[in-house]
Amino acid sequence: MPQAKADYDTPWKDVLEQFFEPFMQFYFPDAHAQINWQAGFTFRDKELQKVTRRAKIGRLTVDKLVQVGLKSGQELWVLVHY
Repeated sequence: MPQAKADYDTPWKDVLEQFFEPFMQFYFPDAHAQINWQAGFTFRDKELQKVTRRAKIGRLTVDKLVQVGLKSGQELWVLVHY
């Protein structure tokens, strides 16, 4: 009987959703300081799936696409990939 592959992506994605702001603060403090955290942020998984589904280079391991607002008033999309 073939063994199922371990799913390491899903727990990582769940943690990233729960702790996105502290993640950014720890790993990317300069970027974190520019984000307007009071405005909130939006995970754009459906948009990311549309892009990766069209890719013809095999399975991609892209974790999260997040829309944030900057303190300057601009919008930025953050791609978290490992």
